[in-house]
Amino acid sequence: MNKIIVIGHLGRDPEMRYTPNGQAVTSFSVASSRRYTTAAGEQREETEWFNVSAWGKLGETCNQYLTKGQQVYVEGRLSSRSYEARDGTTRFSNDINLTDVHFLGRAGDGGGAGDSAPYRSGVGSMSDEGPMDNDPVDDLPF
Repeated sequence: MNKIIVIGHLGRDPEMRYTPNGQAVTSFSVASSRRYTTAAGEQREETEWFNVSAWGKLGETCNQYLTKGQQVYVEGRLSSRSYEARDGTTRFSNDINLTDVHFLGRAGDGGGAGDSAPYRSGVGSMSDEGPMDNDPVDDLPF
């Protein structure tokens, strides 16, 4: 089984495009950080970046509700690849093909699940099959 779960913040606004057959695909990046203290007492932070692709209705929903800086839970299939950058160096990329997402907060709200979030963790989510039965989509005030 190939499954990854990441909680992090969007590094850029989502970008949606359409395949030649008309299927929507939305791309965005997610940064997941951890802070720790070394044995010498020094504070450190490490950040991992993930490129996320969401297809179909899930992609349309991500494009509509997600914004740069927003905290999000993403779940999907991981693929890693290497490529040569313009400067000739070899770089690596972590790519997630999204299967489920929970919108945890709005950009700038501290990352908590506020009432303004269209989907809250534990209340509802979007998956590649569409809204779950307990999803509050029909109850949105806007």
